[in-house]
Amino acid sequence: MKTSIRNIYIGLVIMIGLAALDQSIVATALPRIVSDLGGMSHLSWVVTAYVLASTATMPLYGKLSDQYGRKLLLYAAIIIFLLGSALCGLAQNMAELIAFRAIQGLGAGGFMPLAQIVIGDLVPPAERGKRQGSIAAVYALTSVLGPVLGGLLTDWLSWHWIFYVNLPVGAVALYVIAKSMPHDKPHHAHKIDYLGSALLTGAVTAALLVLALGGTEWAWDSREILYTAVLAVVLTVALLFHVRRVPEPVLPPDLFDNRVFNVASVVLALTFVGMMGSSVFFPLLFQMVMGASPASSGLLTMPMMVGLVLSSALGGRVLARSGRYKPAQVVGLALATLSFGALAWGILDNAGYMVLEPAIFVLGAGLGLVMPNMTMAVQNALPAMRRGVGTAMLGFFRSLGGLVGVTGSGAILAQQLHGQAANALLYRHAIGSIFGVGTVMVGLGLAMLAFLPEVPLAAQQPVKQ
Repeated sequence: MKTSIRNIYIGLVIMIGLAALDQSIVATALPRIVSDLGGMSHLSWVVTAYVLASTATMPLYGKLSDQYGRKLLLYAAIIIFLLGSALCGLAQNMAELIAFRAIQGLGAGGFMPLAQIVIGDLVPPAERGKRQGSIAAVYALTSVLGPVLGGLLTDWLSWHWIFYVNLPVGAVALYVIAKSMPHDKPHHAHKIDYLGSALLTGAVTAALLVLALGGTEWAWDSREILYTAVLAVVLTVALLFHVRRVPEPVLPPDLFDNRVFNVASVVLALTFVGMMGSSVFFPLLFQMVMGASPASSGLLTMPMMVGLVLSSALGGRVLARSGRYKPAQVVGLALATLSFGALAWGILDNAGYMVLEPAIFVLGAGLGLVMPNMTMAVQNALPAMRRGVGTAMLGFFRSLGGLVGVTGSGAILAQQLHGQAANALLYRHAIGSIFGVGTVMVGLGLAMLAFLPEVPLAAQQPVKQ
């Protein structure tokens, strides 16, 4: 049995590495893609289409895996992703590439939730932290390697190969999962809420369009923003009415009766508002303010990933011994809050690398204690019949927080630079302000941990309900 679980875990790790690799590898090749295909004005959609599709489908993968079983949904996610990858490599113009990136995103939306769900099914809660921490570590490590590999493939072959490289890697993941993972029995009868799925996907997509395009493609006071925001509200209200009137809704209302799930969702959303909203500006800080080269700026952000990898691995082992998930998260968010504050002060006070680099490492170390442990806490608190949709919804709120953070930080930067000649001093002040806001967001997440219940971890895997 242990050998089987290890093999399944290897397949899941390959799948997660594939998702992280794809997200980071594409950014490196974007200039070459524009040079070949044109469409500079639509460049952001190459990333946006992928993020929108993957985030919007996360809740659906969780719910469908509860109804149809994990293995079938893993097959579907990987095959859809590989189909999108092959089509992206064959794209002849920017419109095709954007459409095919959306197909990729439809598959990638299931990778992280399903991996965490399967680990939750196979590993007892008391041992689960080590596995979840390793997943986060692999994701972080692959994210660092992606830009390097993307540059090599683009220079040596062509940008098409940043998509083709997914095919053999994905095929290996598919083979390992097919051979090692048994066919699981669904927790419910095969009944899918088609109307609820359509309402949920539509509401999420409309809301994400507002967040992703507001202030960039669309002005905040434009008709497009107004109409899309109204559509998001209308579809959300319709969804809320619908889920209370069907026996097996796509988004079970009783999920929000669980206090651990509610607190965890808010904490992760706030944490990712701060983290994504701030960390995305590290390259801008190093290049525009401190004069580093693009290659050097990538290396200068690596301490955050190193800290995250080390603390994720260590935190999982500490959790397995102590059986408590809350103390590590309190320590993690306290460290993250302090490092955000140190970065905000250091940037505004013209501090050098001797101040910034240790703070970046501590930031990663703090975050590595939070994300895996929070997923495990939610899975431990939910019954087996809700574990899939609960894990996926937690990932959705995390991604939503990240989008809010990136959008909000972009708005802060634009407001600070509006009508003024951009220079290093102005960029320094704007980025320092963004890290100040990040400090507040992560600090609020830390305060919310006071309301997180400490549910004892089971030493054995519970019987599925």
